[in-house]
Amino acid sequence: MFTLSFKPYILIKKHRFRIAGGVRSSTPVVLIKIDFDAYSGYGEASMPPVYGESVISATKFLNRIDISQFKDPFDLEHILQTIDEIAPGNTAIKAAIDIALHDLIGKMIQLPIHSYFGLPAKDLLTSKTIGIDTPDIIFKRVKEAESFQILKIKLGADNDEDIISTVRSTTQKPLFIDANQGWTDKYLALDKIQWLKNENVQLIEQPMPKAAYKDMEWLAAHSPLPIIGDEGLQRLSDLKSASNYYHGVNIKLMKATGLREAYHMAVMAKTIGLKVMLGCMSETSCAIAAACQLGDLAEWIDLDGNLGVTNDPYQAHKVENGTIQLNNEPGIGLIKPNWSSI
Repeated sequence: MFTLSFKPYILIKKHRFRIAGGVRSSTPVVLIKIDFDAYSGYGEASMPPVYGESVISATKFLNRIDISQFKDPFDLEHILQTIDEIAPGNTAIKAAIDIALHDLIGKMIQLPIHSYFGLPAKDLLTSKTIGIDTPDIIFKRVKEAESFQILKIKLGADNDEDIISTVRSTTQKPLFIDANQGWTDKYLALDKIQWLKNENVQLIEQPMPKAAYKDMEWLAAHSPLPIIGDEGLQRLSDLKSASNYYHGVNIKLMKATGLREAYHMAVMAKTIGLKVMLGCMSETSCAIAAACQLGDLAEWIDLDGNLGVTNDPYQAHKVENGTIQLNNEPGIGLIKPNWSSI
C-alpha cells in the first residue's frame, strides 16, 4: 500500500540572489517521500514566490490526495493524471509527487530513470548562474565559478552593460543570458542582443514579458541569437504556438509537473523544431538529480540549483569542472537518503 510523507524545508542560499523581478536569500521547498512495500521514492517541490506556490498551498494540495486509492506504482499515467486533475496550478507540488513516484519505480526495477525513459546516461556540461549585483560582487562570483566552462548571467535591470563589462574583465567563457522578462522595448531588446552576440553569448532567455506576444514574435524573427522561452513556456500545452515566439524552451520540472510531462515536452519541442534547455530553480540534489535523467534530450543544461545552497539534505550526482557525472544508482540517483535526519 502507498503512504505519503512530507516535510517543509527552507533552502538557504550561499549568496543573495537578484534577478529582474526581485531578490531573495532563501527558497521554501516541500520534501516528499512515497513508500510502497519495502521501497521509498523521494521528491521535491521548490517554490520561489514568483510562481505563486507556497508551503501553505502545497500542504493544502497534499491534504486533498488520497494516495491509498492507488494500488500499482506502474500505473503511473493514471496516478499522475488523477493528481493533476485535483486542482489547476500547483505545478511544483505535483512535480514532487511525480519525481517521488519515478524514483520509487526506478528502485523497484533497479534501473536509473534515464533507462526507464529509454535514454542513455550522459555527462552534462552545466552552466553556473550569477545573479544581478554590483560589479565587485559580480567579479567575486565569476572568480568563484572558475571551474565552470559556461556562465549564465542574469540581466534585465538598469546595469546590463556594467555586468557584462565586469564579467568580461575576468573571463571570456561562453555565456547564457537570462533577462527574466526585464526588457520591455523590442527595439532596445534587439540592440542588446546584437551587442551581446559580439560578447560570446550563446542564447537569450525570456528577454521580454511573457504576454508580449507581438513583440516577442518580432524579436524572434530578427534576433541573431536563439531566444529561449522560460516564464512564457511552462507546460506541454504551451508548446502549441511556441515556435512563433521562441527558438527553444527551458524545461523545468517545477513548471512541468515533473519528469513525465517534461519528457513529453522535450520530445514535442524537437518535433516542432525547438531546441531544449533543462533548467531549475533553487533546489536540493533531489530535484536536480531527477532533471539530470532527461539530459540526453537537451542541447543546453542549466542544472546548478543545488550548488548555490548551504543546507542541501541530499547527495546525488558529482559535479567536476562544471560537468554533472551521472551515477548509476536506481531511480533518480540519490545516494543513501536519510529521511529521518532531515
